[in-house]
Amino acid sequence: QVQLVESGGGLGEAGGSLRLSCAASGSIISINAMGWYRQTPGKQRELVATITSGGSTNYAASVKGRFTISRDNAKNTVYLQMNSLKPEDTAVYYCYCGTWGAYAYWGRGTQVTVSS
Repeated sequence: QVQLVESGGGLGEAGGSLRLSCAASGSIISINAMGWYRQTPGKQRELVATITSGGSTNYAASVKGRFTISRDNAKNTVYLQMNSLKPEDTAVYYCYCGTWGAYAYWGRGTQVTVSS
């Protein structure tokens, strides 16, 4: 079992920045990829960015060049630096981790609201 606790988020302004953090605990040795997804009402949860244990990253086209995902393996924490925010970035952001055994775990989500 892996537990994920998100922090950060809140209210930001268009063009501004916010930073999300997600700390993992539990069976952390089993974690491979970590990342962030987001969801708005009535829509499916969508990929924002992921990072593997080796540091390979993947971004949604809508955030590439504006968001940066990073990972501190010593702290078992993944970060999402969000710059040049847009109102369409408003969503609940969920921390994700995938294990070597192909299990997926999710955080409870943190609200990000971007005002225009």
